[in-house]
Amino acid sequence: MLRRLRAQLRQAVDLMARRPELCCGAILLSCALILPITLTCSRVKSVVASPRAPLRFFPSESPLVDLFLGQLEEVEGLREEADVTLVFYYAPWCAHCIAARQHVQQVALRLARQVQFVAVNCWWNQGRCRKQKSFFQYPVIHLYYRSVGPIEYRGPVHSEYLESFIQRVCAPLTYLPSVRALHTFLTQHQQAVVGYFQFSTSPQPAGYIIFLLSALHALRRDQQGEVHFAVVTNQAVAEGVSLREDESVYLHRRLNSSLVFPRTQRNFTAQAVCDWVFENRESVIHWIQPTGGKSYSLEVELQKGPALLTFLPHNPLTANQLLSQVSAVALQYHCGSEEDWFPRCCQSLPVSWSADVSVCELCVSRCWALALSLQRVSLSSCRSVQNSYGVLGRGSVCCRSVPGPPPDSITGLQCRSNKTLRFYLLDTQLHWPLAQRLGASADLPFITIINLRDETHYVLNRTDALDFIQNFSASYSPLHRHLVGHKPQQQTRSLIQEVTSDSFLHTVMDSQKDVLLLYYSAWCGFCSVLNHVFLQLARLFQGNSALMVARVNVGRNDLPWEFMVDHLPSVLFFPRHRKQMSVKFPENTPMTVPNLLRFVLQHTGHAPWEEPGGGAEPRSLLEAELQALQQQVFSLHRARERLSQQLSVLWRENRRLTLHTHTLQTQNAELQEQSEQLETLYREKTQQLSDSVHRLQELADASEELLEENTLLRVLLSVLRERDAQDTQRQEEDRREEVEGQEGKCEAS
Repeated sequence: MLRRLRAQLRQAVDLMARRPELCCGAILLSCALILPITLTCSRVKSVVASPRAPLRFFPSESPLVDLFLGQLEEVEGLREEADVTLVFYYAPWCAHCIAARQHVQQVALRLARQVQFVAVNCWWNQGRCRKQKSFFQYPVIHLYYRSVGPIEYRGPVHSEYLESFIQRVCAPLTYLPSVRALHTFLTQHQQAVVGYFQFSTSPQPAGYIIFLLSALHALRRDQQGEVHFAVVTNQAVAEGVSLREDESVYLHRRLNSSLVFPRTQRNFTAQAVCDWVFENRESVIHWIQPTGGKSYSLEVELQKGPALLTFLPHNPLTANQLLSQVSAVALQYHCGSEEDWFPRCCQSLPVSWSADVSVCELCVSRCWALALSLQRVSLSSCRSVQNSYGVLGRGSVCCRSVPGPPPDSITGLQCRSNKTLRFYLLDTQLHWPLAQRLGASADLPFITIINLRDETHYVLNRTDALDFIQNFSASYSPLHRHLVGHKPQQQTRSLIQEVTSDSFLHTVMDSQKDVLLLYYSAWCGFCSVLNHVFLQLARLFQGNSALMVARVNVGRNDLPWEFMVDHLPSVLFFPRHRKQMSVKFPENTPMTVPNLLRFVLQHTGHAPWEEPGGGAEPRSLLEAELQALQQQVFSLHRARERLSQQLSVLWRENRRLTLHTHTLQTQNAELQEQSEQLETLYREKTQQLSDSVHRLQELADASEELLEENTLLRVLLSVLRERDAQDTQRQEEDRREEVEGQEGKCEAS
């Protein structure tokens, strides 16, 4: 085998040596084939246009730094220029960002001297913000207090709410210089935290820094700012809330005993103080801010029990008198008024709600000192004062007579009723559509009680709010369930009377009429099928004032529980003079015109064609009705014949289309076979072309090797020829020498 290859190689070398132009042609042909294939396979078409450069989202004259190219690295430098920095991450296409732009700009105009406002385009794909941040929604607002942050703002993106939150970040602590300032702070805020720190040893003690950080941590969990933090530096003021030791924290509570941070049980850190406050805080009224139509925050609160919702206009930057009144009512409902609860720094244990209730109060040490200084209570009303009683000698017991609440008051009604109410507040500017769905009008505030367990809600109309709460808490509540109904825009005359929540009682319960009522809804597909059936039935009784065909959309109109049905569609018949004997159409019977007519004739107490005055002739009216039915039946027969003819034409057309479809499918199958054959042939030719290219490449490699060997052979041949010429010349010289020698010998001889 090797000998054959060597022989073939020698023949190829001899051929290349004889005809070198053949080698050059093979090389050129292989290059001509390889070059188009390489260019075709390596060509990449750019079909995606480069994105346009983003534009400024905020106006250039706005006091807000707009990093519209996503320069996240510049945010750190801007944060160092101010104590408080607001960073607004946005996407230019986001509708929420576009709506929030005006509010953020208004706040920036008012607080530009105090806060550094920065906006970052976090959607630009070439910006660093898009590469480093992964937000799931926009806009995202972060606030930084010096090196503390980010504090994310998740409240409503309105100028008033946003400015109020920024002000709380700028001033997280309130300084209380006097006892009266302490009293004002505790009475104005439901949830108050007071810290006592001595600044004699250091301008900023370590405990004060921890307390400041805990106030900032609380803002992350308390968007409404319900928990307020204050600081006291005077020992006399601190003793008013029983704080004697330095770096002590006091949590003020109105319904239960106030607490002091247990430093022996917990570490005094910012996170520990914040967790302790939120674990032990109490509130008689809560703010709810549903984020959207599918928010579950309202449902979670309503599932806890009956809720009293108050919709009122609220501006967090100004004082709200309505809010103060609602808070006072809620405090009075839970266990007394604000006037009663301030001097009670302890937990009351009532024995019974009689005219005079004996109350035993265990107070924190020196609690009465603050009350006496404010002239709110005197020790003359107490009996059996024992100063030495209590744990570690820090408590005292005061037993006195406290008058019980009157029977018609809501004072302490939470403790006397099983229907405990939870008070909630909602802003009408943000949640007015919800208030309208609950039955609100233009009058504000709007108050309603929702009992999700009983699926009822009540609306305060013209009565007093205290009477409204007391009537709900009664064992047999005199309140009436509010029915939410749809009010039609125009009252049009039709064969079928449309009934709403407002018109249900005086329409359906009319004792002078028989009423056939259809329960339907817009989402019920079977209900829409019955429309033509009820229209035909209404035509039969057209002009008859003794019977009414009506329908009610229960999806948009609430009805009293006794008139509700368990499924849709349903038909109920209310006979006149016997409304309490209403009858439901059988569920297993098809709802057709004859069946409905038979159902009406069976349960009515008179002939449906008989007028109440009795002046019309029953037989003639019945004959007219029968003739009308016969005409309708005849028209139905003719319509059936026309429909059968149309169906036959459609059947023939369908048959023709079926045959044509079969032919097309056959042709399609043949075309598919041809396509497969062409694809197979294309693959074979492609394989052959690739093999040819491979062979040409091998030939090109072999030709190069042959050219090298041919060059070597030529060199060898030239060397051999020179050697042969030299040998021949030497031989000739030797011969000449021999001839000359012989000639010399001959001459010598």
